[in-house]
Amino acid sequence: MAIINLYENSSSKEVLPVAMMVHELFSLPVTMRSRNKKGVRIEKGKVVDMDYTGPVLEDALSRNCVIHTIPENGAYKGVPVVVAPVRDSSGEAVAAIGVVDVVCTIDLAAVFGSYPQIVKQVEERKKKF
Repeated sequence: MAIINLYENSSSKEVLPVAMMVHELFSLPVTMRSRNKKGVRIEKGKVVDMDYTGPVLEDALSRNCVIHTIPENGAYKGVPVVVAPVRDSSGEAVAAIGVVDVVCTIDLAAVFGSYPQIVKQVEERKKKF
């Protein structure tokens, strides 16, 4: 049995399995870092950076909240992203993970829309068939 523990000092090697799992689930670029160490950037099934940080990852860590935005700088400037903190048992952000919505560069709702909106879209498509 494998156990993955994430801490504020987890290295890029330690956050990589979680980031890769999310990347494989969504087939979208994923970034992840711990609070005190830079992390990883994954695209097209490959790790492209093992010393990565980005402005939205840093913002989600400092604010300890989920952020949906279009970055104004960094590797994903102009592309919608969603970044969420990974919290410890006391609720403190020890890491952050982000998914880059390269599917839609106009509307954050493409992949990261609200759940009710997604359900509505699925129901409308069912009616067409």
